[in-house]
Formats: sequence, C-alpha cells, structure tokens
Amino acid sequence: MVKRTQRSDTAADLSRTTPIRPRVISHGAPALDDRLFLFLFAMSDSEKPRPQPFVIPQFTASDYASFFAAGASCATLTHGGMTPIDVVKTRIQIDPALSKRSLLSAGRTIVAKEGASALLTGFGPTAVGYLVQGGAKFAGYEFWKKQFVTIAGDQETAVKYRTAIYLGAASVGEFFADILLTPLEATRIRLVSERGYATGLVSGFTRLAREGGLRELYAGFVPILLKQIPYAIGQFTVNEFCHEVAFRSMSEQTRRSLSPTSKFSIDLGSGIIAGFAAAILSQPADTLLSRINKGHGPEGTMVHRLTVLAKEAGFRGLFAGLGPRMVMTAGLVSGQFLLYGIIKDALSAPPGLEIHKESK
Repeated sequence: MVKRTQRSDTAADLSRTTPIRPRVISHGAPALDDRLFLFLFAMSDSEKPRPQPFVIPQFTASDYASFFAAGASCATLTHGGMTPIDVVKTRIQIDPALSKRSLLSAGRTIVAKEGASALLTGFGPTAVGYLVQGGAKFAGYEFWKKQFVTIAGDQETAVKYRTAIYLGAASVGEFFADILLTPLEATRIRLVSERGYATGLVSGFTRLAREGGLRELYAGFVPILLKQIPYAIGQFTVNEFCHEVAFRSMSEQTRRSLSPTSKFSIDLGSGIIAGFAAAILSQPADTLLSRINKGHGPEGTMVHRLTVLAKEAGFRGLFAGLGPRMVMTAGLVSGQFLLYGIIKDALSAPPGLEIHKESK
C-alpha cells in the first residue's frame, strides 16, 4: 500500500495563493523557474489595455445656477420672439373661422380685423412663463440625467440604457418646470383667445386668480403635462441622438477639430429635427390645452373633459395648426439649443454629461 506524503504548511499555503499551471518543458530541459514564470506572466498582464475609469462630473450649485440662467434666457428669448406665430397658431386651433387657413392667411385676417398689436397679445405671460419654465427644464434635465447615470453605475450600463436616461431626465425635469409654467400659460391663452380680457400679464393673472382661484389657474395642468412632457422628450432625446449620429460618422480627431461653422451646422440641424419631433408628439395635447383654457368642454373630471373634447375635435381637429406649429417649434428648439450653448460658454459653465455610443 502506497502512503501519501503530507505537504508542509508552506507548500499548502503556496497552493492556495498560486494558480495551478503546467510546467514548461523543452526537450527534456529542466522546468522553467517559478519566479521567471511569474515575472513573464505579470509583464504580459500589464500590457493588456485597461478600461478608462468612468468619471461622472460633480456639478456644483453654481453650475446648476448657470444651467438655469442659460435655459431661462434661451427659452424666454425664443418664445418671446415667436409670440406673433404663437398667437396665430392658437387662434387657428380655437377659432372655427380660421381653422382651415394657412399661417400667413390667418395672420393677415387677424391684423385686418384687430390691428398689428393683436399679434403681440400675451407677450408678457409668454416671456415670464418661459423664463422660469426654461430655466427649470434645462437645469432639471442636466440634474436628472446625471442622477440616472449615477444610478446606472458604469459607462457601459449608462450607454446601453441611454434612451431610458434621456426619456426619464426630460420627463422629470419637465414635470417640475410645468408647475411653474401652468398658471402663466393659462393667463396667456386667456389673453389671446378673449380680446379685452385684461390689459396685460399682471391684470390678466390677477383676474384669473380672483375669478377661478387655483383650480382655474391649474385647470390646464394635466393637459400641459400631456403636451410638454412629449415635447421635452422629442426636444432632448431626438437632439441627443442626432448629435450621436453626426459624431459617430467622424473620427475622434475630426470631432475635436471641428470648425465653429461645422459645429453650428450640426447643432442647427439637430435642433430643427428635434423641433419637428417635439411638435408632432405634443400637438394633440396642445390643441386640447387651448380649448380647456378657453373654457370649452363639459363639467366633470379632467379626464372626462379631455375625452369629450378629443371626440368633438376628431383626429383632424386635434392636429389643426400642425404645419404652423412645426415651423414655430423647429425655430424654437434649434434656437434654444444654439443660445443655450452660447450662454453657457459665456457663463463659463461646464459642458453637460455625454453618454453617446461611440461606435456602431
């Protein structure tokens, strides 16, 4: 009977810490020394490319203040500048006599009947409303995108689920921004739809609050969420993917050496496409919002009122004014992204967090 020899404690410890491997033999030559084997193994392992660490920027309160200021400025400038188009678009949606007219034809009719000043109706609520909403939306998108990327934990996971991150950040950021926007948007639509309702923002807001209270000021909150959240999803998500497609078609060196003109062209094109998407996704709710704020629809819950109004309008009615709105929204969104970048640079704000997929 063959007895097994007991290993020493040192040998046992070595077997637990050193991986089992074949000994290298060459035509009967002695085995390669263990120390030389470990040295070569360590050298070969060190030559393997190590993944770059995924660094998530730590934005400060000052950074978010810059994001808010840039978002507020770009939104109020673009929406304020688009007030005449927005007035015509709203009137097409709520006035049966204008519902089948083009943007230019409807605008001429309004000017002929009410004067050129009618095209600036609601400028105050528009400028102030989108000042606070734009700031909260852009800063909120930057904040929530960073939070969701942090939850993802690593770059590979964040890139894999980037669509969900874009959708979530846009939706949550827009939700809180709309709490600020809704009362001012209700005032704007009432001023546009009812000539003589009030002389401006303060008197219109005061009258609406006095006659209807919070319930009337926030009567359009659900419709505005149904409008603005799809709008924000189209705006931010489509813009992100348009940039991704553009950057993936070029080398890293080309991307880093882009001329200002090339970068402007990419930003403008991405913004226009994102604007078209935002307009289409939010059009039905935009029509319902205009009708709700004009006082249309039966009494009852918001869901009941929306259902009745949607049935009355029909598919064609819900998309009345889509053409003018697509033109307006393409200008709004592209202008906002261009101004947002310029103002951020002027404020020395850091760039936003990118999670684009680098290769196909």
